[in-house]
Amino acid sequence: MTFQATVLTLYPEMFPGPLGMSLAGRALVEGVWSLQAQNIRASATDKHRSVDDTPAGGGAGMVLRADVLAAALDSVADGRPMLAMTPRGRPLIQARVRELAAGEGAIVLCGRFEGFDERIFEAREVEPVSIGDYVLSGGELGAMVLLDACVRLLPGVMGAASSGEEESFEQGLLEYPHYTRPFEWEGRTIPEVLRSGDHARIAAWRHEQAVNDTRLRRPDLIERHGGASQAPPSGARQRNEGKTK
Repeated sequence: MTFQATVLTLYPEMFPGPLGMSLAGRALVEGVWSLQAQNIRASATDKHRSVDDTPAGGGAGMVLRADVLAAALDSVADGRPMLAMTPRGRPLIQARVRELAAGEGAIVLCGRFEGFDERIFEAREVEPVSIGDYVLSGGELGAMVLLDACVRLLPGVMGAASSGEEESFEQGLLEYPHYTRPFEWEGRTIPEVLRSGDHARIAAWRHEQAVNDTRLRRPDLIERHGGASQAPPSGARQRNEGKTK
């Protein structure tokens, strides 16, 4: 089943952009997923193809019109989740990414100007999504982030099925630190445990590092996933036990 992504934007020429490169780009060429970028302006009905208007109640900027947005969404709606990229949305988390990647695809609405007429969220089943506590010029970069996060989880895109199992956020923790050759660089060496060949010790060390880094950098994750920090994931223990036999 091909993961189908449709992006509604005022700047369809921005796509595929980075999504046409590396893993996502190769998967796009191979037909693992498809991408359609559609201009919201095509759903406007007046002769000027107007998509926005001044804010009700006054204020700076312009607001994307609900009638135009609804027409654009209705033109592509087919049961796939509809998401709108906005700093007023719920934070995008890995669990939601996995849910989306396991489905048939997504329709992603990109905001511009001062954002969306709020009535679009009342009239259509559109999920507001944010990629962080900051404001961009538009939702296109956010849409690329969301789709890249989904596409890399599609079967075969990352190669080994286990590639994403121990990454940041998968177990409620940040990922452990990585090292590679050369053994010594600028007086710094690779931790001895990683050269020990003792897979049980390595698994325990990596989990400890993940817990410590998460406590230091993202204490909110520790609070949210308190139980996840108590022991290494069972799958990791089983894999390492298998390697020592």
